[in-house]
Amino acid sequence: MFKQVFCRTVAVDGVDIFYREAGDRNHPSLLLLHGFPSSSVMFKNLMIALADQFHLVAPDYPGFGFSAFPGIDHFEYTFKNLSACINRFTERINLHRFIIYLHDYGCPIGLQLCLNNPGKIQGIIVQNGNTYMEGIGPQWDETRDYWEHPTEERKKKVAAFLSLEGTKEQYTAGLPQELLPRIGPETWTLDWERMSRPGNIDMQFALNCDYRNHIALFPVYQAYFRTHIPPALVIWGQYDAFFCVEEAACYKRDLPDAQVHILKGGHMLLETNFDEVLKLIRAFGF
Repeated sequence: MFKQVFCRTVAVDGVDIFYREAGDRNHPSLLLLHGFPSSSVMFKNLMIALADQFHLVAPDYPGFGFSAFPGIDHFEYTFKNLSACINRFTERINLHRFIIYLHDYGCPIGLQLCLNNPGKIQGIIVQNGNTYMEGIGPQWDETRDYWEHPTEERKKKVAAFLSLEGTKEQYTAGLPQELLPRIGPETWTLDWERMSRPGNIDMQFALNCDYRNHIALFPVYQAYFRTHIPPALVIWGQYDAFFCVEEAACYKRDLPDAQVHILKGGHMLLETNFDEVLKLIRAFGF
C-alpha cells in the first residue's frame, strides 16, 4: 500500500492553508486537528501508519505551522473563527464526512465544527482535549484569575508559557524520566521557530485568553454528545500536566458507549505512546 504523505496548500477566504494528506479517499476520512503549540507535523507518523485504513487530512490553522499568518487586523484569532475557517477548508477540498481527531486546541476548533455541522461527523477521537470541568485543575488557577482580573503583572506570569522553555514543556512536563528519551528536540524547536514570527506571540496570547469561551461552551458540547451520540474513542495520558486525567472518564456521562483508555504518557501521546494510540485507532472500528 502506497503510504506517501503529500504536502499541499489551498486558499480559504484568501488565507493559504497548508495541509498534509495521505491514504485513499475511498476509505473513511479522518480529519486530524492539532493542538498548541504544534501543527500537522505532529500527525505525520500516524498518517503514514494509517494510510492503508483511512484517508487522512491534517491542516495547519492560520498562524500555526506552515499556513499563512495574516495579521490580527485581517483575521480574527478566536476558536470560533478558526473553526469556521477549518470548516470552509473541508469544503474547499471536498471533504464532506469524516471522523474528527481532537487534541488540545483541536478540541475547541473541532467541537464547534461538530456543533455547526453535525451531519459531517462520523465519529470522534479525543486525545487530551477539554470538554469537562474536571480537566481544568489548579494549574489553571493563575490563568483564570488573569482572565477575570487582568493586570500587566498577572499577564507577565501567565504569558511565561510563550517561550522556548514553555514550548518544550508542552512535550516534557509531567513525564517520568524514563519517557523523556522518546521526545525528539525537533518537536519544540520547530514549534518555537514558527511562534517566533513577528506578532505571533501576541496572537498566541490572545487566542489562549479566548479559551474561556471554549470552557463556557462545555454544557453545549455535552448536549451535542447526548443528541447526536457520535462513536467516540477517548485516549488520555495520565501524566498530562495541563489537563487532569480525571476528565477522561467524564465523556461516558454523555456517551455511555465511548471507549476510554488511560495511557502511561503525557500531553503529547503520539510522541510517547505512538504504538498504543495506533493500535487503539485501528481496533476501534469506525
